[in-house]
Amino acid sequence: MSETNPYGFTTTILHNDRRKPVEQGSLHKPVHTSVAFGYGDARQLAAVFQGREPGFRYGRQGNPTVAALEDKISKMEDGVGTLCFATGMGAIGALFQALLKSGDHVVSSSFLFGNTNSLWQTVAGQGVAVDFVDATDAAKVEAALRPDTRIVFVETIANPRTQVADLARIGQLCRERGILYVVDNTMTTPWLFRPRAVGAGLVVNSLTKSIGGHGIALGGALTDTGLFDWSAYPNIAANFRKQAPANQGLAQLRAKALRDFGAALGPEAAHHIAVGAETLALRMERTCANALALARMLEADPRVAAVHYPGLASHPQHALVGSLFRSGGSLLSFELVDEIDPFDYLNRLKLGIPASNLGDTRTLVIPVAHTIFFEMGAERRASMGIAESLIRVSVGIEDTEDLLADFRQALAS
Repeated sequence: MSETNPYGFTTTILHNDRRKPVEQGSLHKPVHTSVAFGYGDARQLAAVFQGREPGFRYGRQGNPTVAALEDKISKMEDGVGTLCFATGMGAIGALFQALLKSGDHVVSSSFLFGNTNSLWQTVAGQGVAVDFVDATDAAKVEAALRPDTRIVFVETIANPRTQVADLARIGQLCRERGILYVVDNTMTTPWLFRPRAVGAGLVVNSLTKSIGGHGIALGGALTDTGLFDWSAYPNIAANFRKQAPANQGLAQLRAKALRDFGAALGPEAAHHIAVGAETLALRMERTCANALALARMLEADPRVAAVHYPGLASHPQHALVGSLFRSGGSLLSFELVDEIDPFDYLNRLKLGIPASNLGDTRTLVIPVAHTIFFEMGAERRASMGIAESLIRVSVGIEDTEDLLADFRQALAS
């Protein structure tokens, strides 16, 4: 993976816990449930609180089990440090809580996960201006930039319509202007893509999704890639300026978003996610292959009106996908012809499970406009290209032929 690490992606993650001493020779970092950490020397406790010595202060700001997961995520993203949060939305909310002030400006992709869109709408009502733009076109991002723009926020592949942001050109804009570039990597994961390669300063991952991979634990992460100059960021508080510039961003995020706001990841969830992360590459290879096969089958069927999947040659950003990602990902969406009721279709599936999560080992399906994007309203959905009949599919690791047969039989009924 690097000059200092001779191993590949999966080997590194699999053996990462053992690079440091692990209690009783355990192959996994044990689950540390204590929220308090005692010291034999009161001066050492003070030094830990003041950041002069490493150590744990209180469970809300860190825990050995969570720290082991953070180190794994940093290795995955080739970052210099990671903070874990209770959920992916907690990680995104940390940006507002710790890094933005009233009067600041954010440019965000208009093609967003529904809850992220809702969060930015809330932020816009609290004194931070937010402009939503078509991030597939870097020129539109550039036109929206202002002198007070602090953050440009994009997703790699949009959920659910799979638009792909012009990641490299946006990264170049942010470097030239000294703007913090934040990339949500949830839909691609660090196996398919590392946002550091396009100049991202912070990387978001919802650990609930493919990294955890089994739908049994909530979690989120922010990874500092080491590329952003925090000494030039105007919103770093004076007490964090005392630290080395490279540490200032994560130090303020840890204090203001974990210590003050309390969106901390618990050790049990961290353990589940860490174990799931070990097989990320293996699962992604299978789910992405399944997704491509399913997308091709659906696209060839006249009863399907449209298929949205970046791995298809018909996708508007297909060429961009080939230059950035290992594959088109494990999520697709499609629209049926008017004669087929999408609810009836979903009810005929035997393997596809109606559910709202994604990145699971099982294939999950959902009627988008009527569930996760219902609150947004028809006008906003239309602006995002979300048809009222759109079905989102988070493709799992089932045997490919079984999966294709299931989606085919539901069409035939």
